[in-house]
Amino acid sequence: MDTPLASSSPHRPRVFIVGGGFAGIAAAKRLAKAPVDVTLVDRRNHHVFQPLLYQVATAALSPADIAAPIRSIVRNLPNCRVVLAKIRGVDPARRRLLMTGGEVEYDYLILAAGATHSYFGHDEYASIAPGLKTLEDAVEIRKRILLAFESAEYEGDEKRRTAALTFAIVGGGPTGVELAGAIQEIAAKTIAKDFRHIDTKTTRVVLLQGTDRLLPQFPPSLSERARRDLEKMGVEVLLNARVTEVTPEGVWINDHDFLPVRNVLWAAGVRANSLAKSLGVPLTRSGQVIVAPDLTVPGHPEIFVVGDMAYAKSDGTGEEVPGVAPAAIQMGKYAGRIIAAEATGRSTPADRKPFHYRDKGILATIGRAKAVARIGKLKFGGFFAWLLWSLVHITYLVNFRNRLAVLASWMWNWLLNARDARLITGDARLDIKRPRPGEVILAHEGEAERASEAQAPAPSPAQPQLATTP
Repeated sequence: MDTPLASSSPHRPRVFIVGGGFAGIAAAKRLAKAPVDVTLVDRRNHHVFQPLLYQVATAALSPADIAAPIRSIVRNLPNCRVVLAKIRGVDPARRRLLMTGGEVEYDYLILAAGATHSYFGHDEYASIAPGLKTLEDAVEIRKRILLAFESAEYEGDEKRRTAALTFAIVGGGPTGVELAGAIQEIAAKTIAKDFRHIDTKTTRVVLLQGTDRLLPQFPPSLSERARRDLEKMGVEVLLNARVTEVTPEGVWINDHDFLPVRNVLWAAGVRANSLAKSLGVPLTRSGQVIVAPDLTVPGHPEIFVVGDMAYAKSDGTGEEVPGVAPAAIQMGKYAGRIIAAEATGRSTPADRKPFHYRDKGILATIGRAKAVARIGKLKFGGFFAWLLWSLVHITYLVNFRNRLAVLASWMWNWLLNARDARLITGDARLDIKRPRPGEVILAHEGEAERASEAQAPAPSPAQPQLATTP
């Protein structure tokens, strides 16, 4: 049975877009003037600028700086409505989109639901080693990073204090490199004067990469430059270091080396949204849909798969389209353009030209005034690469408010070497087994406080005593 989402204009094609990321938003904007009814469905009410999630995770930016409500983004698109719902699957044979509360019929469907982390068959690692794909992930990682220093401040056991000040990042792609550099900067510069009992400069940041170089998407020369820059900052880079097990006490590397660490962050792989499985078509090992040259599901020209959900090859070069924001935007625009042309009768499915990806280059930041860039045949790093990275990311933010907020935060952080979004939210329990001699750690509503044991008043016999961890 149809939900009330069925189109009120029976003569206009019904276009459903699943996902409010780069590809979904781009498709909706491209269809703004087309004679179609567009419904954008997402299980969250906001669009997130994922390339800057690591800056939320490392307290450089607040969540609102890189996100915006989807409704505000598309409010000027007269033919687009937004639905907050979870998609259960797709029935291609009946042209039905299955969602919470019922199902709807579509004329065109654009699947742009993105991807999540891949633990390569070990999903049990997720609670120990969080990945970074959503705002919730970023806030959780920020909490863990900050709590690590808070725990070390009062930890009396030397080995546990060392483990608390050790961070292991699994995966040497852009996210792993960016996290490693940012955490090292926090420890060495931002909070070095904020703690009394520990020297945060002794923090150990270990970047574990399973292959022989970092940033495999980049030319080897830039991969080597990124490695050198990270090591100069103090990051330990371990290449050919395959993580074979993750435990609460640490990680096993190549089955025989154990790294004691209480803070593990996962940046090693991605898996396409599980919605792809409901299509009943061949998928890659990472769950992507192997799309036709026009980005559609083979045998279903009305279903487009774009962004991280699609395994596509660019027309002309035959190379795989990378999972980056510019590619997702181009794919979304391409799908919207085809649907708009067919809705107006200017073309038919037989007239579709293959998708051609225009490579605008790739960028990755390493730290303060450090980045690497490949633009066409140009390969460079350092300050100018970092400046270009900053300008590109500011440009791609969805609205003026976000651009202004991020620019102001970056300028402030640059001048004062500050990260003012160092907020611990949620359950903030300290992981302390043995407090320093002479101190009692009190936990009250998630906030840690210190009191001198000598000054603590003796509890009356009628009152329960505060239990301290021995």
